[in-house]
Amino acid sequence: MTALRALWSEMQDTCTSLGLMLSVVLLAGLARVVARQQQLHRPMAHAFVLEFLATLQLCCCTHELLLLSEQEPAHPTWPLTLIYFFTLVHGLTLVGTSSNPCGVMMQMMLGGMSPEMGAVRLLAQLIGALGSRYCIGALWSLGLTKYHVSERSFACKNPIQVDLPKAVIVEALCSFIFHSALLNFQEVRPKLRIHLLAALITFLVYAGGSLTGAVFNPALALSLHFKCFDEAFLQFFIVYWLAPCLGILLMILMFSFFLPWLYNNHTINKKE
Repeated sequence: MTALRALWSEMQDTCTSLGLMLSVVLLAGLARVVARQQQLHRPMAHAFVLEFLATLQLCCCTHELLLLSEQEPAHPTWPLTLIYFFTLVHGLTLVGTSSNPCGVMMQMMLGGMSPEMGAVRLLAQLIGALGSRYCIGALWSLGLTKYHVSERSFACKNPIQVDLPKAVIVEALCSFIFHSALLNFQEVRPKLRIHLLAALITFLVYAGGSLTGAVFNPALALSLHFKCFDEAFLQFFIVYWLAPCLGILLMILMFSFFLPWLYNNHTINKKE
C-alpha cells in the first residue's frame, strides 16, 4: 500500500511538471499571437519579441525537463521520450525563431540575416535566457511538486564530467552535427523535418548528456548554469559558448570550401 501511494505521488508530480511545461508553451503562444497583431509594421521589435518569447519558452521547459530527468537517472528512457516530445512541440510552435545564438550566427555568416537583425535577436535571446531563471524560480517557489524548490534554480550543478579538451570537443561536435542537419534538412518536408531534428537532438543528448549535458546552445547554457558561469566563468565560457561557435565555424568552412558542391546545391534549391 505504501508503495502504491509513493507511485501515485510520483505520478502526480510528473503530471504537474508536464502541465507546467505545457502551460508555459500555451502562454508563450498566446503572447506571440498578441505580438504579431500589435507589431506588424515594426520588424525589429517584432523579431525581438518573438525571439525573446521563444528563448524563454525553451529555457523554462528545459529547466523542468532537467528536473524530471534527475529523478530517474538510472532509467533515461522516460526523460529522452520527453525531450523528443517537447522538441517536437518547440519545433511546431517556435517557427521563425532559433532560440540559439549559434543559429543566428550561422544565418549571418551565410548571408541570410543582416548584422542589425542578428544583434537584435542575440539581445532578445540573452534577455530571454536570464529572464527564464527568474520565471522558473517564481514557479518553483509555489511548491507545486515536492521537487520544486526556488533555491534550486540558482544553485550550480556542474554538468561537465570530463576534462576541458574533451568537453570542448563534445559541445563543438554536437553543434556541428545539429546545425549541419538544420542547414541541409531545409529541403525536407516540414512535418518530416521536425521529427528528424527532434530525433537528432534526442540522440545527441543521449550520447553527450553524461559528459557535458549536450547543450550546444549558449543561451540555454547561460540559463541552466548561470551560477556556474559565475563560479567558473572561463571553463563554462569555453565549453558552452566558444565550443558551439567553433562547431558552427567548422561546419561553414566545410560546406563552403571542402564540400562546396553540397552548399551550392543547397543555395540553388533555396533560391528556387
